[in-house]
Amino acid sequence: MRKFIVNVNGSSYEVEVEEIAAGSAPVAAPAAAPAPVAAPAPVAATGKQETVTCPMPGNIWEVKCKPGDVVKSGAVLLILEAMKMENEIMAPRDCKVVAVNVQKGAAVNSGDVLCVIE
Repeated sequence: MRKFIVNVNGSSYEVEVEEIAAGSAPVAAPAAAPAPVAAPAPVAATGKQETVTCPMPGNIWEVKCKPGDVVKSGAVLLILEAMKMENEIMAPRDCKVVAVNVQKGAAVNSGDVLCVIE
């Protein structure tokens, strides 16, 4: 092990790093890594449809609706984890969910279309 002092934004941290001898084999990744799940194809709003967009960057913690669901105003459509807090994304009015453009665990940015309603 070798010790180093690393400065990050004005703070000093002491870290230990294992030194690998020349010619040694790299550590293999776990064999049973889960395969990534394909994200649904994004759907754009048309006509009387409207989009529900992401208010801030974060990760989708839970998807509580699916296409075809009829929901009341204020019903929770998704839960967004941002800054270590769970934020409920609610239906802006009584509506039908036409499409859900995200899945659990997806990273989203401000303005991304989360779902389409009519």
